[in-house]
Amino acid sequence: MAAALARRAGGSAGAAALWDAARGFASVGSDIVSAAPGVSLQKARSWDEGVATKFSTTPLKDIFYGKKVVIFGLPGAYTGVCSQSHVPSYKNNIDKLKAKGIDSVICVAVNDPYALNGWAEKLQAKDAIEFYGDFDGSFHKSLDLEVDLSAALLGRRSHRWSAFVDNGKIKSFNVEEAPSNFKVSSAEVILDQI
Repeated sequence: MAAALARRAGGSAGAAALWDAARGFASVGSDIVSAAPGVSLQKARSWDEGVATKFSTTPLKDIFYGKKVVIFGLPGAYTGVCSQSHVPSYKNNIDKLKAKGIDSVICVAVNDPYALNGWAEKLQAKDAIEFYGDFDGSFHKSLDLEVDLSAALLGRRSHRWSAFVDNGKIKSFNVEEAPSNFKVSSAEVILDQI
């Protein structure tokens, strides 16, 4: 995360790359699947769909390889900035993202797939955005994007972030300074980075 913040603040890209290599987490130029080895996500679905699919998960390689993906992470379903600004920015710009050749737009949060499914339906965003749960936070922890939001009664969650990923390689990576901020992780910012 510090490297992403350094890049945003105009820090040396070389120094940031060295810092990332020492830490071992995802950064611009790295492979997002390799950064989170063995991690799978859970596609948003109803409980009955979960039972019918035997609670299947989706390996990261199936999400990212051979595709151009915009992914954004947020602290959690049904929370303020996430519901009022973050998801709507992508929902409202889906046609512009698709026009730039994006195959899928993904929202991931440290939530179970059933809560995410209900939230996506409430936001009327399921037709535009794919929602995935990171129920145990392993994806965000692997990317060094985990944050403790116990003060807000949320526990271990994700920073607010976005990335453009082409065939698994991270092309742009944006992390907000605080989970309540919404300055660099919007669809409008990522559109300029594709």
